[in-house]
Amino acid sequence: MLITMSENELHRIGVIKEVCNKQLTQMAAASNLGLTRRHIQRLVNQFRQDGDVGLVSKRRGVPSNRRFLPEFRERVLTLVKQKYADFKPTFACEKLAELHGIKLSSETLRQWLITEGLWRVRKRKQKKIYQPRYRRECYGDLVQIDGSHHDWFEGRSAKCCLLVFIDDATSSLMSLRFCESESSYDYMNITREYIDNYGKPTAFYSDKHSVFKVNSPSRKSSKQMTQYGRILYELNIELICANSSQAKGRVERANRTLQDRLIKEMRLAGINTIEEANAWLPEFMADFNRRFACSAYSSQDAHRLVQNPLLN
Repeated sequence: MLITMSENELHRIGVIKEVCNKQLTQMAAASNLGLTRRHIQRLVNQFRQDGDVGLVSKRRGVPSNRRFLPEFRERVLTLVKQKYADFKPTFACEKLAELHGIKLSSETLRQWLITEGLWRVRKRKQKKIYQPRYRRECYGDLVQIDGSHHDWFEGRSAKCCLLVFIDDATSSLMSLRFCESESSYDYMNITREYIDNYGKPTAFYSDKHSVFKVNSPSRKSSKQMTQYGRILYELNIELICANSSQAKGRVERANRTLQDRLIKEMRLAGINTIEEANAWLPEFMADFNRRFACSAYSSQDAHRLVQNPLLN
């Protein structure tokens, strides 16, 4: 007869055999297995009566006493199929708790969805390993900025761009704004909004978009700045242009998360236009930062007061 045992059960058999052969005391066996002496005596009796089979767990293959009722499982799966069919398990669990009062672990829901064929286990590709850049120590010391072009309204409005400002030290969303294109005018507006709310950061970290860097071959050797760059220079805010998207990985990862969560949140909230979205975004940012932001290494705030008359 084939007996399937776990690693712990195999170890337990070896210890109990030593007790039966008087090579080990029951107290020493109890200390070894982390059990009481009386439990060791019961295991010895089971082993002498039934052999190795006596030490196999009797609960194996028996449904848990804490399992959910089939009716509850069907109710959850029906809700997911009707309202959250394209949500990932963790995000779906959050919405079930917030909107329907259903508390469930994301792993339980994931297993249910896999069983029903609603979720497919994806094998992760081996990613390239890059030298990590450690977070800045202070809040406001470095702010990563980027524009994400996407069909944010799922066809309910035209495709547009989301400007994202994220703090490097805490991964907090600082400013979000929808606009028709990634232009100097829109970056100036969101930068002013940022400074009005928080003050001047030490530096902005961006890509080499033409808003931030003069990319004309004839001017690469000159010290000419873009309009946006000149404004940051006047405000004494350093502008750092990354050489690769991996270098500003925090804002790139935030963009991927937003393209999943933000789109679905706007769908649930019935938001269909840029104007409606921009008015609602502060509420989304507060919830996002509560879930995903972390504490900075230092309690110091690196933001500075505005002293430039251009913004007064």
